[in-house]
Amino acid sequence: MKPHDYPQQPADLWEHFYRITQIPRPSKHEAAVRDYLIGQADARGFGHTCDEAGNLLVRVPASPGREGHPTVVIQNHLDMVTVKKADSPHDFLVDPLQLAVRDGWLGATGTTLGADNGIGCAAAAALMTASGVDHPPLELLFTVDEETGLGGALNLDAGMLSGSLMLNLDTEDWNELYVGCAGGAGMEFTKSYSTAPVDSGAGSWELRIGGLSGGHSGIQIHEQLGNAIKLLGECLEDVQGLRLQAFDAGLAHNVIPREGRVSFSCSPEQAEALAQRLPVIRQRWLDYLPAVDAQLELTLQAVATDSALEARDSRQVLDLIAALPHGAQAYNLEQRAELVDLSINLAVLQLTQGTLFVETSFRFFDAGQSLPLRHTLMALTRAFALDVEETVGYPGWKPDFDSALLARASALHERLFASVPAVKAIHAGLECGILKGAKPDLDILSFGPTIRGAHSPTERLKIDTVAPFWQFLTALLAEI
Repeated sequence: MKPHDYPQQPADLWEHFYRITQIPRPSKHEAAVRDYLIGQADARGFGHTCDEAGNLLVRVPASPGREGHPTVVIQNHLDMVTVKKADSPHDFLVDPLQLAVRDGWLGATGTTLGADNGIGCAAAAALMTASGVDHPPLELLFTVDEETGLGGALNLDAGMLSGSLMLNLDTEDWNELYVGCAGGAGMEFTKSYSTAPVDSGAGSWELRIGGLSGGHSGIQIHEQLGNAIKLLGECLEDVQGLRLQAFDAGLAHNVIPREGRVSFSCSPEQAEALAQRLPVIRQRWLDYLPAVDAQLELTLQAVATDSALEARDSRQVLDLIAALPHGAQAYNLEQRAELVDLSINLAVLQLTQGTLFVETSFRFFDAGQSLPLRHTLMALTRAFALDVEETVGYPGWKPDFDSALLARASALHERLFASVPAVKAIHAGLECGILKGAKPDLDILSFGPTIRGAHSPTERLKIDTVAPFWQFLTALLAEI
């Protein structure tokens, strides 16, 4: 149900965004939202094409008199990150999002909002339906499977595109224009351990961590947010005779883990000592973690466990957690406090019936700069006798500060809003680098309204940035 105070203007954009939030659209499950957009195109007689990967291209004819102007590609991705609070019953495969307006921000109740990149999709849809928008020929490109590795863009049939200019609407700070993005890659590690019955006289316990903020592993990696995997491992460092039974933390390669649980066996005396240390450990973390992590909680309770890893193998898993890098690794020498050049996210760790799975991903502007980090990961693979598989990487988008599209957009922004926009690159994976590689003649610019907490249940959209975002988009199209 639409909140009574749901934003009203620009009307078409906000209505499309609401409808999009009511359509489940996890990565690899975008068919329903794609059908919604096809329906909008069909109702107006606009041609459209889908490639084998599931990407959708809608062709919107130029406004009268603008037929000879350059075709502009408007690019967004259909899928959203699906993260919810531990107590949320939401099913992302079937349930609509429950929206709420709070203090000038639009969010969802207990889940991600999907403004990343749903608000861009809504703006593109509004270009099909809003009256009075003057524009050249448009190619509205909606890609799939962006959030799990940019699969749609990597498999795009670039022959569908004829435009030489592209506007990507997938960045998250209004008054900023983006002309570059990071590339990325990742590794998945596995290892099998034997299990044995728990020791006589030992008990079994489960330790849970929750209340962390989590967030986007690219644009928020420099914020030093707590990583549930690292923190759980730290809690267990001093437990003598510990034998791990299960570990479950992290959701996806691009999400900083915000909650998790680990079950283990040890003597009752060691468990009691751990229980006594937990408040001290929590306070130590609060002394240096950011304020958004202040709600972190640790709970320890007895459980039933019949088998577990041997103590030496359990020690090895904890050592691996301690050794795996996480966080910003290098900053840009020109913008040291603003732009991360190299980072890594320890994203997922699962131990189930003796099988260990670890996923980590890293981002970079210069692939050469990432080589020492790759070497570190491979050294750990050898040291811990892990099996490793490198996940599909994607290229960065090298900044072009001499772009003619950038010059036009910067001048327009200054005229409209009496302020010079910041021109930046973003430490996150946009599809721009892939599309530029597939179609080198593209001149690309990225911008969007303000979003905070993307990839976490705190995701929210700043309402008063949406109207100027739409004004800027339509004015820019009117000038091209």
